[in-house]
Amino acid sequence: MSSDPTTILLIEDDRSIAEPLIFGLQAEGYRVLHAPDGRQGLEMARRERPDLILLDVMLPGLNGFTLCHTLRQESTVPILMLTARGQEMDRVMGLELGADDYIVKPFSFRELLARVRAILRRRELDRGEVSPPADRIVVGEIVLDRTARQVWRSGRPVELRQREFDLLCVLMEETGRAMPRQELLDRVWGENWIGDPRTLDVHIRWLREKLEDDPSAPRYIQTLRGYGYRFVDPDASPADSP
Repeated sequence: MSSDPTTILLIEDDRSIAEPLIFGLQAEGYRVLHAPDGRQGLEMARRERPDLILLDVMLPGLNGFTLCHTLRQESTVPILMLTARGQEMDRVMGLELGADDYIVKPFSFRELLARVRAILRRRELDRGEVSPPADRIVVGEIVLDRTARQVWRSGRPVELRQREFDLLCVLMEETGRAMPRQELLDRVWGENWIGDPRTLDVHIRWLREKLEDDPSAPRYIQTLRGYGYRFVDPDASPADSP
């Protein structure tokens, strides 16, 4: 896989939307190109060959639906459509024209970022750039089997509810990485889930009670105050840590 930064082309005429998105995506390590209208966007897409296109529907010169159709005839670049339209027909039209996903304005940057990461991850898997995860994950004394949806600690089975298993699976897949609260909620409960975000903390507490020797002094699931959580291998040396 190339070490070059992932390139995202943003085609959006509203500067009040474009500028914060550019700043936020650059802060996440992406290379961001910006086109303020459809015709410039088409030219930049052909010239720069971005890894992902964020495409507004209501554009001057060449609207987003027409541009999406043209781009899809020419390439397989992932397209995430940005639309202020909530009507089902508009959403269906974008998807039928070849868009990979859509997001309705107004949206939060966190929601957009989660969708961007998901689309790019799928593309890497399609290209074979990321190996599909192994059925089993082993961290310290904990073993998780995705296919069987079973967990063992020190060789003994651990009974987990569905959400507990899904949350543990995400944490163990990202061992050593600081996981933002919102990303955990998006990946486990779904991006469109509406509920009390403190449910994440409750499920973390339940996992600690089942996996930790002393839940009040956890060795596996660390709390990152004001940010989220991190799953670690307590037996790993500092040099082995990410």
